[in-house]
Amino acid sequence: MKHLKSFQNKIVLKSFSVKSILGIAFIAMVLVSCNSLKTAVFDQYSYQQAISIKVESLNLMDEALALYTEHESDVETLQLDLQKMVEYEKNKPDNEVSYAMWKTIANKDRNLLTGFLKRWKEKNQLSQVFINEAKIQVSEAIDLIIKYEANKNKTNETNILNFLSID
Repeated sequence: MKHLKSFQNKIVLKSFSVKSILGIAFIAMVLVSCNSLKTAVFDQYSYQQAISIKVESLNLMDEALALYTEHESDVETLQLDLQKMVEYEKNKPDNEVSYAMWKTIANKDRNLLTGFLKRWKEKNQLSQVFINEAKIQVSEAIDLIIKYEANKNKTNETNILNFLSID
């Protein structure tokens, strides 16, 4: 009887060891797979701000037919909102893609939103044809961010990365 109890204890220990090892292996696989997916989760604030900045930007761009000085305070407000968004996105963990896109939109030396505003200031007034073309580009860029924020999948990420490599 004593040998039977000892034998049963060894079996219980062995099965516990196998179960423990399998459990630890499973947990390790889950952690490794989670680390490989490092993408920021959906952020309602980012999503809402992207939509807000898009609407404000496109409306302000329409005003570029008028003199820049008539809308200078609106431009400054939009640029401040854009700077806030860039800073917010910069400090979110695992958010390199969105952050890179916002930096591109906010770069005054690129042909997107801040570049448009810079050109408007330099020229003081822009043509309807130029405004229309610029609005298409700005709208497309911000739409990429909106889609990516709404659904952070590989397709939307690739679309942004492709846009960044072209621009």
